Amino acid sequence: MKTSVAPSREELVGRAKDLAPLLSKNALWQEENRILHDDTIQAMTDAGLLKMTLPARYGGYECDTTTLVDVLSEIALGDGAASWTATVWTLSNWLTGLLPDEVQDEVFGSGEVRISGTFAPNAVGVPTSGGVVLNGQWGFNSGARQSSWNAHAAVRVVEGQQPEPVLVLLPMSDLEIVDDWDSTGLRGTGSVTTVAKDVFVPDSRILPMMPVMQEGRHSSVINAGSPLWRVPFLPWACAVTSSTAYGLARAANAAFMERLPTRKITYTDYEHQAHAPLTHIQIAEATARTDEAGFHAHRLATRVDTKAPGEPWSVQDRVTSRLDLGLTIQRAKESVDILNNASGASSVRMTVPIQRIARDIHTSSLHAFAHPDTNLELYGRVACGLEPNTQFL
Repeated sequence: MKTSVAPSREELVGRAKDLAPLLSKNALWQEENRILHDDTIQAMTDAGLLKMTLPARYGGYECDTTTLVDVLSEIALGDGAASWTATVWTLSNWLTGLLPDEVQDEVFGSGEVRISGTFAPNAVGVPTSGGVVLNGQWGFNSGARQSSWNAHAAVRVVEGQQPEPVLVLLPMSDLEIVDDWDSTGLRGTGSVTTVAKDVFVPDSRILPMMPVMQEGRHSSVINAGSPLWRVPFLPWACAVTSSTAYGLARAANAAFMERLPTRKITYTDYEHQAHAPLTHIQIAEATARTDEAGFHAHRLATRVDTKAPGEPWSVQDRVTSRLDLGLTIQRAKESVDILNNASGASSVRMTVPIQRIARDIHTSSLHAFAHPDTNLELYGRVACGLEPNTQFL
């Protein structure tokens, strides 16, 4: 095992910024092939951007939440699909860090490893000697074909007891892949469906889900003292998953401003789009919404980072975290929509980045956990004195 000293936040953000030209260049290939380009993965690996939630004893950085938001959003300036897939690998590394230390040795000890996963409990585990036999499938499994392990939610069914949501870790070799990812946005994430058929999962690679989600309770002895694993998963995950949308809003602004000097407004007297008062308003409104998205993403990350280890998270804290996630997505999408609408008919060409950015953020805004309507309603329920209508807090 090796222990590493984490680079500074500024260093990691700078590394992500340096990758933008390569990520942008590979984006069109990824759209056509519905998977990340090998060079994209290698570049993120070489820059250390996939080590941010890897335990330090395996060479990881154990980064704080604000660093994760800043780095993952910076990746999105180059390509949204790369940012989202890196986000999934980042989340799944963290979840694996909850498992017993001997399991982590098995998974992380072999060197560079990528773990994908989903959190909808779409499989059933039936207890057997030493573990469960698992059957089911998980859709939207981003990065699965380029991962060696999968961390998934499932339901453990014991006769005479209530079904128990659990987290299970499986080698990809135990799963079948259904290549059904043919989407309008985030095409490069390769978010295929994976299927388990009578797969044995040992008890050492199973954790009760609700203690994991709500309290960050885990089975690792070594990671127990690390600040990274002393936070509840869901508020932390809200912050991390907000990153791609925030980065895409910034990417839309950059893409729009790059084309602006060469554009006019056809069928008007404006020879330069930049001279039109409407353009001035559009840029200002989009900038304001991007800034608001960044405010909510960073407010949430700061809340996670500044909570004292072991300090309780109230229901209000938790629904505010969901609110910040929803508002990050909402404001970011509004910003992109304004600039996409202002980009004219020429922007529908596949080679013009803003149309891809618009499709990517639309797709990410529909994610069930991140959807603004769901998160705003949840916050409003609690503000009105009602109980939350979800366990995912």
